[in-house]
Amino acid sequence: MTLTAIVIVVVAAVLIGAFGIRFSSTSDFYVASRTVSPLWNASAIGGEYLSAASFLGVAGLILSFGADMLWLPVGWTGGYLVLLVLVSAPLRRSGAYTLPDFAEARLESMPVRRTASVLVVLIGWLYLMPQFQSAGLVLRTVTGAPVWAGGLLVAVVVAVNVLSGGMRSITFVQAFQYWLKLTALAVPVVFLLMAWHADGAPAVSAADAATWQVPLAGGKEYGLYSTYSLILATFLGTMGLPHVLVRFYTNPDGRAARRTTLVVLSLLGAFYLLPALYGWLGRMYAPDLVRTDAVVLTLPGRMIGGTLGDVLTALVTAGAFAAFLSTSSGLTVSVAGVIAQDLLKGGVSSFRAATLMAVAVPLALALWARALPVADVVGLAFAVAASSFCPLLVLGIWWRRLSTTGALAGLFVGGGLACSAVLATIIAGPYDGPAGALLAQPAAWTVPVAFAVMVSVSFLTPDRVPAGVARTMVRLHTPENLDLDRGDWRSRSSDGS
Repeated sequence: MTLTAIVIVVVAAVLIGAFGIRFSSTSDFYVASRTVSPLWNASAIGGEYLSAASFLGVAGLILSFGADMLWLPVGWTGGYLVLLVLVSAPLRRSGAYTLPDFAEARLESMPVRRTASVLVVLIGWLYLMPQFQSAGLVLRTVTGAPVWAGGLLVAVVVAVNVLSGGMRSITFVQAFQYWLKLTALAVPVVFLLMAWHADGAPAVSAADAATWQVPLAGGKEYGLYSTYSLILATFLGTMGLPHVLVRFYTNPDGRAARRTTLVVLSLLGAFYLLPALYGWLGRMYAPDLVRTDAVVLTLPGRMIGGTLGDVLTALVTAGAFAAFLSTSSGLTVSVAGVIAQDLLKGGVSSFRAATLMAVAVPLALALWARALPVADVVGLAFAVAASSFCPLLVLGIWWRRLSTTGALAGLFVGGGLACSAVLATIIAGPYDGPAGALLAQPAAWTVPVAFAVMVSVSFLTPDRVPAGVARTMVRLHTPENLDLDRGDWRSRSSDGS
């Protein structure tokens, strides 16, 4: 039954994505011709943003560490408030296709663009790797298949969808998959709560209540630092995620981008109520799990069993695969867009070649790298994004004195430090003591360093402020209803208009 559910989700994703085949212009591939409505776009953002870390990882971490991990869904949702206030509308008005496009348009510098391109690809691959690993875990849990099979399946389906129609195609797929994921968690949790009530409504044990339910009471080393660093990474990292930002380029205008962000907040808030319930129930009914990421898949069988338990297990399995497919699709589009424009010749044929590159590398990494809790790896991707693109976007949009040299220095220092911490954690970690805490949650020190470097170097190099900064700032902050001729970045040459 679970295998049937996986097949249905995969076939549905391919069929829905096939609608994009009839669209073939460059603008459709990159930004769906900037015609996506706020509700449709918000559903698609919810579909790609709610990754394996949200669907499986949050519940697993709450099962393991308790109340401390509730900051994850709070931070991942709250990050859109920062995005709404500071970034969404000006970014849409920039007319860029990708983050490197914005970097070049704002700072008028190819070195800044190339540096941003490298960071986009690194963040995308770091985010894609746990999606493929989790797909392998789910397929092995429910069918006994080899670990590599799930990742390969997701990679192939994502490549087919993206190759068929780019952004236009995956917008349809991701919007459908958000509502599938919400249903896949919401329906089983109703039956699980009924089973819990029929079982006498047991509570978490007294020993657990003193630590697991109380924030910072678990005795974990440097828990306060880790919590604040996690909050900073999730709040500020959202605006630096390339697969999230590229969706705002698909809105018709800045006002629609703001409306999209408001709807996203509602959709994410509704979803993130559910994983916490699975983690709480798992503490009572599945405390023995070695891979706690599997608690969402395990609870229906343990608490309900029988045919109904099998049906609910199939439903959450379908939701899990929807999470892998939707997030991987968004990441693949953003990474492929950068590779196609900056490493290849640009255009639809280059985009398709770049898609294969965007999928193949993280799939290989997923098969080679050691498995970490999926939410932890995604949290590291947020830390890299917060330490690089967050300063670039905030200062680039709101501070006209940002210089080319300052932006480059901040990207190199902030992004480099965060990437080094991530590599050390994934390859040789975890470490003990203060060094372990600083490397496992680097955002608390890498983000301030990145901002400080960008600002201080910009003050020292005023002659490196772009000559056209005044024109660019007007473009970013002038409402569309003033009918300013914005000339979307590269749109005239790319679309042939």
